[in-house]
Amino acid sequence: MAKQDYKIKLTDQQIIEIAGELDAGMIPFYHLESGELVVVPDLERFPYVNEEGLWQEDLEEIEENRDDYFEFTAMDSREAFSVMADFAETVEDQKIQDKLMDALNGPKPFRNFKWQIDNSGEYRKKWFDYKTERYIEFVKAQVDFYNSDDDEEG
Repeated sequence: MAKQDYKIKLTDQQIIEIAGELDAGMIPFYHLESGELVVVPDLERFPYVNEEGLWQEDLEEIEENRDDYFEFTAMDSREAFSVMADFAETVEDQKIQDKLMDALNGPKPFRNFKWQIDNSGEYRKKWFDYKTERYIEFVKAQVDFYNSDDDEEG
């Protein structure tokens, strides 16, 4: 199947689902012809997952027919850090904002940011809502890039 023959068409609910799966460390694949979503664990992130268990059939299908699928990718650490920094700038409580900025500018920024967020009261939910919205935008950007990527090899 030629890539350019297919466009990715997702419902809002599918975009939300993909964003959540990526955030949870899973890898969503979109079957270009059928539109089916197949989700498997990221074996690099979860090396203890038994490949021959629950996901074996899906992993084999994707491996054998790789060109039939579009793989959604998670944010890299630089992108994830940027989302945390952007969120911290939106925090109106100066004391909490300072703690978040200190966490981001110190050692182990991901761990320390998480600790500060988990202990920030109302901002914990605001963080999760913000991160979800940013992941939704991230998924939409991947779809837009794929769908606009004309065959430039010729």
